[in-house]
Amino acid sequence: MEIVTTGIGGTIVLALDIYAIYSILTSRNSAGAKILWTILVLLLPILGFIIWLLAGPRSTAATI
Repeated sequence: MEIVTTGIGGTIVLALDIYAIYSILTSRNSAGAKILWTILVLLLPILGFIIWLLAGPRSTAATI
């Protein structure tokens, strides 16, 4: 059962990291910022995603 749980957890982390990297690369940030965020997510998969989630994405809603 432990192998199955680890596999599911790893798959979830992989999916979240792929989502984060896709969002990073399609954002309007500078090339340098995209590279740094991508490296962070790749080197620290769980922590990097959490940091990106809290500090990285910006709302695209129009401001008045």
